[in-house]
This record gives sequence, structure tokens and C-alpha cells, in this order.
Amino acid sequence: MSEVQTNIKAKAHVYGDHIDTDRIIPGKYTKTLDLSTLANHVLEDLDPNFNKIVQQGDILVAGINFGCGSSREQAPLALKQAGVSVVIAQDFARIFFRNAINIGLPVLEIADHKIQKGAELDIDLKAGTVKDLSAKVTYKATKLPAIMIAILGEGGLVNYLTKYGNYSL
Repeated sequence: MSEVQTNIKAKAHVYGDHIDTDRIIPGKYTKTLDLSTLANHVLEDLDPNFNKIVQQGDILVAGINFGCGSSREQAPLALKQAGVSVVIAQDFARIFFRNAINIGLPVLEIADHKIQKGAELDIDLKAGTVKDLSAKVTYKATKLPAIMIAILGEGGLVNYLTKYGNYSL
């Protein structure tokens, strides 16, 4: 896993509420360990063109209850592999939130955002701010604890523990 940036500037892809893990990555693809296969099918039932339009570093924005459903780790892995640099939602299913941090995919909660499709966003993970450069609005996200920023900075929990926890793989 690669180290994550704490300052991100990219385009927003905006979707709605209650996007479950089956919508993020359909269950029929979860039997593979090939991350490129996951990336090729990410969000295909929600937006069949997503894997064609998403660019490396783009930002996924959603409403309430993002990542609900199962506890499958493939959901955040597929998003990260597809090039998504951060997911912003009004709130997350807790298991998705934790899985995302564990694999090094930043997630930010903004309770009441009005971010529109195609908006250019400038994110500071450490400060917990999201500037919508298109609408000229700055949102304050729920601030991530320092330990989560550190885990993200190392590219995920395994890398963090390998570096700081006297663990080796």
C-alpha cells in the first residue's frame, strides 16, 4: 500500500444515500484477489461508467449511511484501487469507516454538505477541512484522530504496525 497524501485537490463524483457494499463492489467479484478486477467493477451497478470516468486522485462524495451492508473489505479496496483518493459522506457505516482507514483510504464526515458533481475540492485531512472551490464554500469535517492520520500516512494499518508496532510480515 502506498503512503496517502494529507492535502488532496481533485474532482468530486457525487452519489446519494445508503450506498451499500454490494453497490460499491458487487458480491460476484469478491471472490478474487486481483485488485484490478475489483477496480474495473467498482460502482458498476450504481454508475456503469464510473470506472471509465474516475481519474487517479478523484474524490467520491455521498450522502448518509455510505458503506452500509456487509463488512467486506473489498469495498474500500476497490475504491482505492480505482483511484479514489478520499471518500466524503454525511456519515458512514462504522465497519466501512474502519475498513477504509485500515487499508489507507481516507474518509471524512461532513454532516450537511451541498457538494455537486464535478466540483473541484481542496482537502486538508489534518485540519479536517474541505474547500469546495467551485461553490466557494469551506466545510469542516469531523476531525480524524491523530492515530488515524498516522495510519493513513503510512498507507494503512499493516504498514503502520510494521513500522511502529514491532511487527514484521
